[in-house]
Amino acid sequence: MRTVAVVAHAGKSFGGGLAELRQVLAREGFAEPLWYEVAKSRKAPKYARRALAKGADVLFVWGGDGTVQRCISAVVGTDAVLAILPAGTANLLAANLQVPSDLTEAVQVGLHGDRRCLDTGSVNGEHFAVMAGAGFDARMIKGADGGMKDRFGQAAYLYTGAKSLTAGRVEARIKVDGKRFFKGRVSCVLVANVGKVLGGVEAFSGAQPDDGLLELGVVTAKNPAEWARTLGRVALGSAEKSPFVEFTRGRKFRIRFDRELPYELDGGVRPVATKMRIKVHPSSITICTPPLCQAAVRQPVLPGE
Repeated sequence: MRTVAVVAHAGKSFGGGLAELRQVLAREGFAEPLWYEVAKSRKAPKYARRALAKGADVLFVWGGDGTVQRCISAVVGTDAVLAILPAGTANLLAANLQVPSDLTEAVQVGLHGDRRCLDTGSVNGEHFAVMAGAGFDARMIKGADGGMKDRFGQAAYLYTGAKSLTAGRVEARIKVDGKRFFKGRVSCVLVANVGKVLGGVEAFSGAQPDDGLLELGVVTAKNPAEWARTLGRVALGSAEKSPFVEFTRGRKFRIRFDRELPYELDGGVRPVATKMRIKVHPSSITICTPPLCQAAVRQPVLPGE
């Protein structure tokens, strides 16, 4: 008999709430799962590790991308099997992995779905599964925190994003796998492990979360007009044709800014920094996914190969 654990952000809602989750698990034979509720996502890792120490085979994470990211960072490299219950605003990882937005179906995926080994990335030692970025995206996310996101959902990002279009650029130096890739002024640097980012936009069409690589996008747009052209290309799925975007992929990234910038991991803002050391950790976490999401693992392809 498996041991099931739940780590839940109590402030997040999904389906009929945590009461329904208890009922669904009970119907599946898990009337007394290990159960931990937290008020803040930053407190989730403590209980994720506690659940594993008590022998949990499946760890259900109830919350948004921030809660999922915190739990992943806590248990990466272990035998943990995570099941996502997408109770957040954007639920980017769940959307990329096609985890259902129905509570009962999401539980079924956790108990009976495929177990897929995925890569994670790390920024200055902290892991992420979706994306990490500095500049425009971090400002947009930071502006939406503090109640606006809970009240208006993803529409909050549209408002704060519009306000962030006039922010000044910074000087950046970027190395990819030890070689200089970029030097110049940027408005946004984004590293992704999956294709869809904020708003469900397919910004990195070639991204695969199990290919041993991370995608890098550098945006140089300096005013709202250039941003409009850039975002228009992104919306059409042809961001690579924008004159204000440069793409590459790799395993290790070294990014240095000439002044402090806030950065974000999977939609959660972190303190300002002038340096970002990013690298991929292949097959470092196991996530429950629907069977149709299970794809053949491609061989890593590096630029120039």
